[in-house]
Amino acid sequence: MTTDEQTIAVYDAKVGEYTNAFSAAANDPALLRFINLVTKGASVLDLGCGPGTHAAAMHKYGLNVTATDASSAMVKEARRHEGIEVRQAEFNDLNERGMYDGIWANFSLLHALRGSFPEILSRIATALKPGGVFHLGLKTGAGEKRDNLGRRYTFYTPAEAHKYLQAAGFRVIEETSGKSVGLAGTDDPWIEILGRLDR
Repeated sequence: MTTDEQTIAVYDAKVGEYTNAFSAAANDPALLRFINLVTKGASVLDLGCGPGTHAAAMHKYGLNVTATDASSAMVKEARRHEGIEVRQAEFNDLNERGMYDGIWANFSLLHALRGSFPEILSRIATALKPGGVFHLGLKTGAGEKRDNLGRRYTFYTPAEAHKYLQAAGFRVIEETSGKSVGLAGTDDPWIEILGRLDR
């Protein structure tokens, strides 16, 4: 299992609070950069879609969107958006080959154990078409720990994130960083990376 049961339980319990907190996600500059790198009508995957806000925005911009999440409550919420194929799945359920022009993993893979990260990135690379675009959002830092809500996090330095991406066949084309307050109420540093599959 690549997703922690306690983490999933938190998202199941707080789906309404999470949805309200991130209702403006459609205006996310990182999302617009991702959308601009894939053509209209492209097939994209929102991996760890939460309530589907980003996926819905991608659909409105003319993309063909599939969305997955391990939380049944989040999947139910995401299915409220029209025009998106939504299914419940964990990261290691990703078995497609050359199907997607882009994959969006926005602060979802940080819930996977560090030891499973290379395998997940390999699956993402396999699921992408040659030259496909990958967005990765992570919290920066060191080690693994649970937040005050009980969610498990794995933290990465920017250099570590670059190393893992390059090993999986991605060329980093853009990077942004910052700090923001999330669902747990803590002001945490993060990094967002856009990569292109170098094959």
